[in-house]
Amino acid sequence: MKSGQVTTEMAARYFRLFVNRLAYTVQSHRPDDKGKHYYYRPRDGRQLSHEAVREHLNGQITIGLYALNPKTQRSKWVVIDADYDNALDDLLKLQWELQRDGVEAALEKSRRGAHLWIFCDKPLLARDCRIYIYNLARRLKVPVKGGAGLAEGIEVFPRQDALAPDEFGNAIRGPLGIHRGSGRRYWFYGADYKIEAQLSYLERLKKITETEMLRFIAGLEMPEEFRPRPKVELTPYDPNRREFRILDFVRVGRRRSGNYWTRCPSCAQQGKDESGDNLAISVADPRKYKCWAGCTRDMIRGALGRPISVRRAG
Repeated sequence: MKSGQVTTEMAARYFRLFVNRLAYTVQSHRPDDKGKHYYYRPRDGRQLSHEAVREHLNGQITIGLYALNPKTQRSKWVVIDADYDNALDDLLKLQWELQRDGVEAALEKSRRGAHLWIFCDKPLLARDCRIYIYNLARRLKVPVKGGAGLAEGIEVFPRQDALAPDEFGNAIRGPLGIHRGSGRRYWFYGADYKIEAQLSYLERLKKITETEMLRFIAGLEMPEEFRPRPKVELTPYDPNRREFRILDFVRVGRRRSGNYWTRCPSCAQQGKDESGDNLAISVADPRKYKCWAGCTRDMIRGALGRPISVRRAG
């Protein structure tokens, strides 16, 4: 689609469907030296506007959207992301089961797999949405990444039940834009491959109400393996203290934004992370590290042959 074909009215419709928080990310136009297009938050702190959405739909920029608004701890949508072997079969299984609950989920193609989008009548508590999807996946025996140490499986956005006011959570590529890496636009199944037709299709879908969600999760809790772990207050970092040091096991690739970036050992074990930069390690305190592809600390330590020890009472 050429620049200028998307109207402000179409951008407003997209805004109503997808935007729950004005913070956003932008995918870099130019790849780095390893061919990867990064997402970054605008450095001037600007907020997402209808004009930015119009540019996204016109293919001029590519935005990433945050699901969870920390002011309300609610989300306007839930996305099930899958990019492993037979992932499409699992998403179709979930879509069918959601339909049995009266939930019309939209299946979107992606670069390596597909995304299943579920829209809400009004923003719903992220915790409730996550309880519903994780229990649904467990009932259907659909693998969930990180659960029981699984390296591959679905990932659910929002990824958190709640956020602090200064936290952002995890962004996902905004639908119907052009992925800078592939140069392609990924469409939703079920409608013509035109922006107007796609928006109309998504607007027609039945949205989950809060009453329905509360009925879906009545008597359910988050499966134990996916419950947030209590935060551990770390003592001041002392490089002379004897303890596990992840920097002893990885080769640092680059330093950027207060972090070292390197290949995630768990991703590498799966034959992924070709760019070698999924793992961020804090420069100030290397005990803090995170895989941006979703691998848990248990998975990372397990891949290194240094599992986290479990202290037991008595």
